[in-house]
Amino acid sequence: MAAEIFDIVILNGRPAAGKSEIIDYLKQVPVDERRRRFHIGEFEEFDDFPILWERFEDDDIWERLGRPRLISETHFEYEGRRLPGYVFKDRMFWHFLIERLCSDYAKRLRDRPDYHARHTAIFEFARGAEHGGFAAAYEHLSPDVLARANAIYIDVTWEESLRKNRRRYNPEKPDSILEHALEDKKLEFLYRDSDWSAFSAGDAEYLQVQGVRIPYAVFENMPEKTDRPDVLGAHLEEVCASLWSRRQRLG
Repeated sequence: MAAEIFDIVILNGRPAAGKSEIIDYLKQVPVDERRRRFHIGEFEEFDDFPILWERFEDDDIWERLGRPRLISETHFEYEGRRLPGYVFKDRMFWHFLIERLCSDYAKRLRDRPDYHARHTAIFEFARGAEHGGFAAAYEHLSPDVLARANAIYIDVTWEESLRKNRRRYNPEKPDSILEHALEDKKLEFLYRDSDWSAFSAGDAEYLQVQGVRIPYAVFENMPEKTDRPDVLGAHLEEVCASLWSRRQRLG
């Protein structure tokens, strides 16, 4: 059974590129069909957004108790201006998040050695060049994750990321996976510049990380496909087929 499904799929892309929409779509597909079409079994999400947002909320509470914020600031400096928006005091926290996801995953394997007989772990994160980019993030993946990892990059331009970020914005639910968004200037500050092209430039099929070859494929989301379930599903099936072939060639 394990040979039919990916152990780990890493979903990457700019904010609002379509990562959460793809996961939401997969949740609606019956597991037998999901295994057949996408090589994804029962799945669990390892997403760094809930972790980082909880840290912002923790700092808000800590500040209300009369103490200085521990991890985050409520403003950032950009283009000579002080602008509102949560940012981390130390950029290393972006790498902490990756290692935290790996730690959570390691506990699944510890408690359920047969985890991948039925389960695909889906890691999800965005990274901009400002905080090290994808190249730096992948350097913090654990050996267990790297050995099992397969990556899908959802490709949109910076302008499309900005447009979709604005579209999904719901100020009443800043903690929502599908409705959270960043202020325009914060999005520009953190994510306008992406290193994915440089990170993946060495090989059209495999990323090279810590001496490990990681199969990857690109989900082209321009024009937008993640707002049309039938189109999303058809393209994702093509992407996963390519990714599965690349994984199989590794042996």
